[in-house]
Amino acid sequence: MASQGATLQNYNNELVKCIEDLREKREEVNKQILKEEEEKAKIQKELAILTDRLSKINEGLARKTQARNEYDKTVQETEAAYMKILESSQTLLHVLKRESVNLVKKRQSST
Repeated sequence: MASQGATLQNYNNELVKCIEDLREKREEVNKQILKEEEEKAKIQKELAILTDRLSKINEGLARKTQARNEYDKTVQETEAAYMKILESSQTLLHVLKRESVNLVKKRQSST
């Protein structure tokens, strides 16, 4: 009977040791979980900050792109108007030269 008691005691000791080992492993995993949750919270905070920054940059880019498009349109319209002025100036110069020649011819023929 004593040997059965000793065997039972050995099983009990092993069982207690296994439970202690499991508790240590659980605690180790728990520490890892806490550390990773802390890192997760830090990353989420950084992500929120970066998301806000990205949003502000996108808004600024949209405004600046619109302004650039307006500048492009104004430049195109101004260049088109300038080309019309050049064409009109060229036509005016041609007409003026022709009339000047005609006036000189009239003056010469009348003398």
